[in-house]
Amino acid sequence: MSGPEDEDAREYVVVVNQQEQYSIWPAELAVPGGWRPDGTRGTKAECLAHVDEVWTDMRPLSLR
Repeated sequence: MSGPEDEDAREYVVVVNQQEQYSIWPAELAVPGGWRPDGTRGTKAECLAHVDEVWTDMRPLSLR
């Protein structure tokens, strides 16, 4: 079982879906269907900072 300290050591990728909603995903796992990598890879904190920077409108694309 992994704990929070293990999550901090993991590498993550930023993923985005067709509605331009962002999330992060462990880099060692396959990206789930409906999502694609946006090209950002790093620590959890780095990826979350990138999401905060680029995802400024939380509404799904279909509602913009």
